[in-house]
Amino acid sequence: MRFSFWRDWMDKVPFRAKADAAPVIAARAPIAPASSPEFGDVDLRAIWDTLVRKRMWVIGPTALAFVLSLLVVNIITPRYKSEARILIDGRENVFLRPNGDRAEERGSLDAEAVTSQVQLLLSRELARDVIKANKLAELPEFDPVLRGVSPLRTLLALFGIVRDPFKMTPEERVLEAYYERLTAYAVDKSRVMVIEFQSQDPELAARVTNSIADGYLVLQQAARQNQAKSASQWLLVEIESLRKKVADAEARVEEFRSKSNLFVGTNNTTLSNQQLGELNTQLNNARALKSDAESKSRLIREMLQTGKPIEASEVLNSELVRRLSEQRVTLRAQLAEQSSTLLGGHPRIKELKAQITDIDRQIREEASKISRSLENDARIASARADGLNGSLDQLKRQASSTNGQDVQLRAFEREAKAQRDLLESYLAKYREATTRENIDTAPADGRIISRAIVSNTPAFPKKLPTVLIATMAMLMLSAGYIATGELLRMTAPRPSLAVRAPIATPRDTLPQMPAGIVEIERLAAMLRGGAARKITVIGAHQDESVTLVALTLARLLSRNSKVVLVDLAMASPTLAAVSTDPSSPGLTELMQGSASFSEIIAKDRLSGVHIVGAGREAAQRQLLQLPRINLAIDALSRAYDYVVLDAGTASDLPANVIAAQAHAVIIPDPAITATAREMMKNQLLESGFVGVTILTTPPKAMDLGAPSERGAAA
Repeated sequence: MRFSFWRDWMDKVPFRAKADAAPVIAARAPIAPASSPEFGDVDLRAIWDTLVRKRMWVIGPTALAFVLSLLVVNIITPRYKSEARILIDGRENVFLRPNGDRAEERGSLDAEAVTSQVQLLLSRELARDVIKANKLAELPEFDPVLRGVSPLRTLLALFGIVRDPFKMTPEERVLEAYYERLTAYAVDKSRVMVIEFQSQDPELAARVTNSIADGYLVLQQAARQNQAKSASQWLLVEIESLRKKVADAEARVEEFRSKSNLFVGTNNTTLSNQQLGELNTQLNNARALKSDAESKSRLIREMLQTGKPIEASEVLNSELVRRLSEQRVTLRAQLAEQSSTLLGGHPRIKELKAQITDIDRQIREEASKISRSLENDARIASARADGLNGSLDQLKRQASSTNGQDVQLRAFEREAKAQRDLLESYLAKYREATTRENIDTAPADGRIISRAIVSNTPAFPKKLPTVLIATMAMLMLSAGYIATGELLRMTAPRPSLAVRAPIATPRDTLPQMPAGIVEIERLAAMLRGGAARKITVIGAHQDESVTLVALTLARLLSRNSKVVLVDLAMASPTLAAVSTDPSSPGLTELMQGSASFSEIIAKDRLSGVHIVGAGREAAQRQLLQLPRINLAIDALSRAYDYVVLDAGTASDLPANVIAAQAHAVIIPDPAITATAREMMKNQLLESGFVGVTILTTPPKAMDLGAPSERGAAA
C-alpha cells in the first residue's frame, strides 16, 4: 500500500515554501560567564616549536646516554658463548632389545618427554660432574670469593638485593655462577635439545658445553646400566624363589598321582584312560568279526539252498575246492570229447557223468563245512565281544570313581605349569638384563648432532644494540617529557573572553532558542515516555530539513538510550558528513546479500547514534520496496531502543515498513492550514501509525546546527 493521500497533499501544496508570518527576533550575542572554562585545542606545530626551542634538553641527555652506554659496554668483561645440540631419538640396540619388542615399532617421544630430558641437562648431579671435570671451582669467574671483596656487591648484599657470597658454601657459589651462564632448551616441533654456555674464556665455554653433552649421555647410559643391574638382582632373587615353588608343585603332582593310581601311559594319558581306549578298540574289532562271519555264512548257506553256483571267496579259496574244481573241468572236457563219438547210454559216458556229479557233491559238502566254520567264528566273536563289554563296563565304573581325583590332579598340573612358565620367562629376562649390564653396549636415548666449537665473537654484551637502545630510549624519554609538559600547558582550562553586547532591556537579557529546536526537544521528551520505539520522519518536500530533523531527534534520544538512524531517502550529504564511514554499504547491499548488519552500521561523529545508510547506488532504490526490508527494520528494533527512519517524502516506500508500530513526525508545507493539518493527522493514523506529530514551526537548517553541537556532548 502506498500513501495516495500523501501524494494528493504534495500535488495541492505548491513546491515553493511560503514563509509564515513570525516576529523576527534580533540576534544578540550572549554574554559568556567569566567562570565558564573552555579547553584549548592541541597544536602540533606549537609542540614542535617547543621541542626545537628546548632541543638542548633533548640532545644533551641523549648524547650523555650514548657516551655512558658506549663506556659501559666497553668496560664490561665480554662473555663468549658455545652451543651444542643433542637429538633425542630413543635408540635401542636391536640385539639387546627384549624378545617381546623385536617385532614392534618404538613409539615417538612426545613434547613432555623432550622437556623432561632438558631438565636432566639442568640437573645438579650433572652440574657437579661438569664442575669437577673442568675444575670450575678453582676459577675466579665462577667463585666470586676468589676475586676478592667487591664494595658494590657488598653494598647490594647489605640491602638484600644480591646474596652475600661469604654466607654461601663454595659449592653454592660455583653452582650459582654455573647456572647463570648455562641455557638449555628444546627446539619447537622437534626432538632436538640445545645447550648454550657462556664464559669469559671462549675455549672454556666450548669445553664446558661439550662436557655437559658428554655427561648427559653418560648419565643416560649409567641409568640404563643401573636399571639393568637392579633388574637382574631382583630377578635372581625371584628365580630362586620360583625354582623352589616349581619343585614343590611338581612333587605334589607326582605324590598325588601315585596315591590316586593315576599313572601316565603313552601319549601322556592315564593308564585307565589308555585301557578304556584299548578295550573299546578290541570290542569294535570283535563286533566287526562277528558281523563279517555271520554275513559270509548266511551267504554260503543261501547258495547251497537255492542250488546256485558256489561263488563265495571263502569257498573258492579252499584248497580242496580248487582241486575238485580242476578235476571237474578235466572230466567235463573228457565228457565233451567222448560225447562226440559215443552215445549217452554208453558206459564211458555214464561213468564220466557219475564222476562229475560226485565232484559237485564234494564241493557242496566242502562249502557246507566252510559255512559251519564261519558260524562257529561268529559265535566265538560274539562271546569275545560279550567279555570285552563286561571288562569295559568295569573300567568305566572304575574311571567314574577316579574322575574327581583326575580333576584335582589336572589342577595341580596347571599350577605347576604356570610356575614353570613364569620361571622360564624370568630366566629369559634375567639373561637379557645381564647382557645389558655392560655400559658400552647400552646406547643412550640421544646422540650429539652438533658439538660446541670455540667462538671469538662475544655473546655479551651486544654493543651496538645496547648503545642504540639506550640512546633511543633517552631520546624518547626527554622528548616525551618536553612534549607532555607542552600538552598539559595547552590543554589546561582557561577562562574565555566575554563578548560585549549592547545594553538590552530586561526582557532581552536571556538568549532566545529557535522555536523549531524547542519543539524537537519537547518531542524527544514526549517520545521517551511513550510506547513507540520506531519514529518515522516525513517531509512535504525532498530537502535536507527532513534529515536534519531526524538526526537532531536521534541525537536527543541517544542521551540515555541506544538509537539507530536509518536513511531511506538515499544519499543524504548531511549523514555522509557526520558518519564515521561515509562509504559503508547500506540497506540495498543488505537486501542483495553482499553485506551483513555489522558492515552497514556506522557511527555519528558527534554522538552515540548509529547510522544505517540506504545504499551506495541510487539506481537500486527499488530494493527498499521488497518485503525483506521490513525484516531488517524489525531486527534493528530488537537491537536498539529507538529506530529513527529518515523517510524523505515517503512517496515510494511501503506503508508496512514506515507505519507499522511507528510514530510519525511530519514536516509540513508552511502554507498548510489548521484544517488540513487535522485531516492529514487522521489520515496518517488510519494508515497504520500509532501516533502522529506535525511540527508547527518548520525548522531551518541554520537553527538545527546548535542541537547537533549539543548532541556531541550528550
